Amino acid sequence: MGIAVAVLVLTLIAAVIGGPARDIAPLPWAVLALLAAGDLVLSMRRRMPLEHKLPPEVFVGEDVALELRLPDAPPGLGLRIAWPEGLTGPDDVDFTGDAARVTCRATRRGTWAFTELWLHWVSRLKLFEFVPKLRFEAEIRVVPNIRLVQSGQITTTVVSTLFGVKENRAIGEGSEFHQLRDFVSGMDVKTIDWKRSARKRALVAKELRAERNHHVILAIDNGYLMREEIAGLPKIDHAVTAALATAWAAAIGGDLVGHYSYDVQPRAFAKPEPGRTAFARLRSWTAELDYVSRETNHTLALTELNARTPKRSLIIIFTDFVDSNSAELLIENIGILAKRHLLIFVAIRDPEVEALVEQAPDHMDGVATLVAANQTISERRLVLERLSRLGVTIVDAKPGQVTSRLISAYLEIKARELI
Repeated sequence: MGIAVAVLVLTLIAAVIGGPARDIAPLPWAVLALLAAGDLVLSMRRRMPLEHKLPPEVFVGEDVALELRLPDAPPGLGLRIAWPEGLTGPDDVDFTGDAARVTCRATRRGTWAFTELWLHWVSRLKLFEFVPKLRFEAEIRVVPNIRLVQSGQITTTVVSTLFGVKENRAIGEGSEFHQLRDFVSGMDVKTIDWKRSARKRALVAKELRAERNHHVILAIDNGYLMREEIAGLPKIDHAVTAALATAWAAAIGGDLVGHYSYDVQPRAFAKPEPGRTAFARLRSWTAELDYVSRETNHTLALTELNARTPKRSLIIIFTDFVDSNSAELLIENIGILAKRHLLIFVAIRDPEVEALVEQAPDHMDGVATLVAANQTISERRLVLERLSRLGVTIVDAKPGQVTSRLISAYLEIKARELI
């Protein structure tokens, strides 16, 4: 660019001076043309075989590395990728030598395909800038996050809580008969089976344990309110992560797990099955669960769920609401459901809204925002208190705490044998 400007200035000066200077005015342009031709020869790349390395699968909400390599890359090479809907990453990436490493984040479940990217570099003499478009065919599958399950953390927690601590505690807790054993000093006399002791002519005690094979239903609201993004992910993905973790905990706890989804009308329903089978089924189903923009009909959905679950069950409802007025039908139908079943209501708090009430406003718009945020939090608290008075267990937590709080609530219900 600088050379072209210099040639133009020289041409203008020659035109002003006139005479012999005007006759040699075309000479700088001829020199510039030769330089441009040489620059093109030195800088053009006929074939640019782009190599890439990308994992076939990644958990939603986690980062993944895309590695690119371009043999014989020109100096100063950069690129811009057309990111698919389910992935986010930097707009521009620079190559280091002939390789580049891009860290992107998975933000939507599904199978996402890359189609093209743009390279850009400046020619050797900086006369040209090349921006070719390359066809870039790569695919990655974004699946529900089961990192906690894979790490073994949930298994350790459930086993130690239900089968370690509980079975080492005093005999007599629980409601399901486990076995008979000789009565020894220190055991509760209430556990003595007097009829069997009389036949054996020695004291025999019943050992009881927590009842298993309870029905656990994971009811997931997939309406438009669950598409709201919190902490970089839609609420539905936070709900799916917590649901999968709870399904695994129920599998370890010996319960039967089913699932149910709904929006404007009931959608999928799977009857409770043994936990490990149900977990695999639930993981496959949630991987294909679409993001929809339909309003949720709680009356129809919860009435249908009540009809499909005649046996007393633990029903875990993942849903959302806007305010106390819009939640009236939700509260009414949960109240009907709570008469037969034990319910856990899972709500995901928005940290950004809570942060607004902690900041002092410095202008009138800030005051209005503060008032709106306070009203939202107050109405949310009012709805949750009404549900709690109906006997519903409330799990109201930030995205990063939902899973742990929900599993703790499940283990407490198991330990207290409330189902």
